[in-house]
Amino acid sequence: MVDDFAVWRRFVNTLLTVTPEWQIHGEAASGAEALTRAQELQPDLVLLDINLPDINGIEVARQLQVIIPNARIVFLTSESSSHLANAALSTGALGYLLKSQIVDELLPALESVFSGKRFISKGIMLQGSI
Repeated sequence: MVDDFAVWRRFVNTLLTVTPEWQIHGEAASGAEALTRAQELQPDLVLLDINLPDINGIEVARQLQVIIPNARIVFLTSESSSHLANAALSTGALGYLLKSQIVDELLPALESVFSGKRFISKGIMLQGSI
């Protein structure tokens, strides 16, 4: 879980505790810390914000694809711009989830991503989509 806001990370962790198969094994508050922790932990999944204090989440995702190529990446962000969503998904990420939709969409997003399907929050219109 990568987000610079500790209270948000705790909230997401709380949401995941209702489903025992989902657990957060590591947290990072910056892009640089995320890259270091990912190399140490080799996670199956990374929940990643776009707006981080040092390296933005899109660049972190690009680097994560090299460090942990089999990990699934889900952006968990407040950014609803279709331009940013396209840029984020172009990194190889399978999910783009708006923080405002997390209560309803987090578990379905994780299930989709782990079954190899892409998940995009309601209300995000990707460029090139009809």
